[in-house]
Amino acid sequence: MIIHVNGKLQTDQEAVVSIYDHGFLYGMGVFETFRTYQGRPFLLDWHLQRLHEGCRELGIAFRARADEVTAWADEILKANGLADGYFRLTVTAGTGLLGLPDGAYPNPTVLLYVKPLPASSDSGELRGKPVQLLKLARNSPEGRVRLKSLHYMNNILAKRELASYPWARGAEGLFLDSRGYVAEGIVSNLFFVREGVVYTPSLDTGILPGVTRRWVAETVHRLGGRLVEGLFTWDQLLLAEEAFLTNSIQEILPVSRFFDGDGNCFLPNGGLPGEWTRRLQRLYQRETSNIGSEPEPKSGKYPDTI
Repeated sequence: MIIHVNGKLQTDQEAVVSIYDHGFLYGMGVFETFRTYQGRPFLLDWHLQRLHEGCRELGIAFRARADEVTAWADEILKANGLADGYFRLTVTAGTGLLGLPDGAYPNPTVLLYVKPLPASSDSGELRGKPVQLLKLARNSPEGRVRLKSLHYMNNILAKRELASYPWARGAEGLFLDSRGYVAEGIVSNLFFVREGVVYTPSLDTGILPGVTRRWVAETVHRLGGRLVEGLFTWDQLLLAEEAFLTNSIQEILPVSRFFDGDGNCFLPNGGLPGEWTRRLQRLYQRETSNIGSEPEPKSGKYPDTI
């Protein structure tokens, strides 16, 4: 594949990162994953807001405009013969001396990768995705709020645990935090609905403030619905009348069933997508299909809570 490395196109075989890069040595770096629709990234302003705030917290001197990143994406789509793609924009701290620094990083390494989008599955959107409760707890954020950083050991260990449940094939793993409150999926945020109210775990559980999570929260408010962020137990989650997962690649996925650690199965809404889930899916698809004619949301500070 052809990728973007510090402003230049290179093959993934040619591209290298220094062994002294502090992203490699100490995990100092952040990234964003997004996808394109009709060749254009969706909600890119929000992705860059989160990326810039992460860089600022880590002392990494990086900023990019949405039109710059869109041009990079267009360049590597054409270089790889793709109409649309799954992108990862990674910003590492760049090279430095061995040892823990107390200063800023003025020369970051900037990488934009692309790969083909996974095959869409209408049946998956209709049937939904199973969710498996994990024994491994969500680790605490290293700083004030969880960054989409290069520290991913917790997620990888969770993925390995998920593979150990024979009944959970194709499932998303669900973390609880260290206090036992529902947190998030391995690669997704979680929402559930009861008596018409939409609930989602608070950032106090250490979850990532997801971009699609933000879109859902703002859309629920825009539609006149009630959204509640809070601390919820597994038993409260099992009372849900519907539930769904969000991320920027898979979009909005209904939860078809919940599994506990013993393989017991619980079916929200009889295993079918609920009213809020279907409504949000339709609106998301409408916005992404009109991406060429509608402006991106205005930039602003990414909220601590939504």
